[in-house]
Amino acid sequence: MTPAVLLLAAVTAERLGELWVDRRNTVSLLANGAHEVAPGHYKLILLLHTLWLAGLWLLGWARQLILVWLAIFLALQGIRVWVLATLGRRWTTRIIVLPGAPLVTTGPYRFVSHPNYLVVIGEIAALPLCLGLLWFALVFSTANLAILAIRVRAESAALAELRGKR
Repeated sequence: MTPAVLLLAAVTAERLGELWVDRRNTVSLLANGAHEVAPGHYKLILLLHTLWLAGLWLLGWARQLILVWLAIFLALQGIRVWVLATLGRRWTTRIIVLPGAPLVTTGPYRFVSHPNYLVVIGEIAALPLCLGLLWFALVFSTANLAILAIRVRAESAALAELRGKR
């Protein structure tokens, strides 16, 4: 097994595990009175991430790893774990609002409003760059930014509405 295959297998396992956690947390939040906001763009997010990972497998499985980009990608994974640990059972891949719950202001949320999206922006670029796929990183980063523009606006509006109700 090549180092690239090991890396891609680890990322694939991580993403599948996150989908399991997302499903568990979403079901729990909805059962406790939460609701989903702006679900229309979610299929685009799933499509983008599926095509990104499939394309990396197709084009990158036999490539040499570029260690500087690998170090950056691994550092982003540390921040990802920090974000997920901070949100705990409130972390999902969707925009789920739980009325009455306090906004999270600890962990990385002390420093930026949407730390998970900054991590995703970095990952979408850094993993292809680990594999020397500059054009792939540019194409998917551009598509990701377009989708995140929709998502961040929707999430920020939902959070502002929550703040206004307090």
